Amino acid sequence: MEIKLKYGIANLLFGMKTNDVEQCLGKPDKKTTDDDKNTIYIYTNLKLKLTFYIDEELRFGYFATTNPSVTIFNVSVISKPISLVMKELENHKITKWETSEDENYVYYFNESNWITLQTEFDEVVRVEIGAVFNEKEDEFDWKYL
Repeated sequence: MEIKLKYGIANLLFGMKTNDVEQCLGKPDKKTTDDDKNTIYIYTNLKLKLTFYIDEELRFGYFATTNPSVTIFNVSVISKPISLVMKELENHKITKWETSEDENYVYYFNESNWITLQTEFDEVVRVEIGAVFNEKEDEFDWKYL
């Protein structure tokens, strides 16, 4: 599954509604909500969790994955050393990262692409990506309308 920064993952585009996603992936294995009442779809076999924002008419706006087949710029990232992943992302002009730590995990966050790489033992174990904002209008830059 190819991650397309600012756009989505595979054939899923930020801005899709739940029925659009279900046409692509089928019904989720589990539906739940988070503390903000956003709808969460979980696809177990894909190791993919999708968030649909309640305040945005249930548009797909965020995902998290631990799927080992995930790629960014055609490069695998899960279970890869963070140093190699960072080097590849630098080749695509993604260089500014904020880091934070939580027990055994280190998180690398790039705001302009709204990507978080979660690492454990210096290897990427999880990728999270959200839709970005249109700076001029201060609204989500939906790719699917």
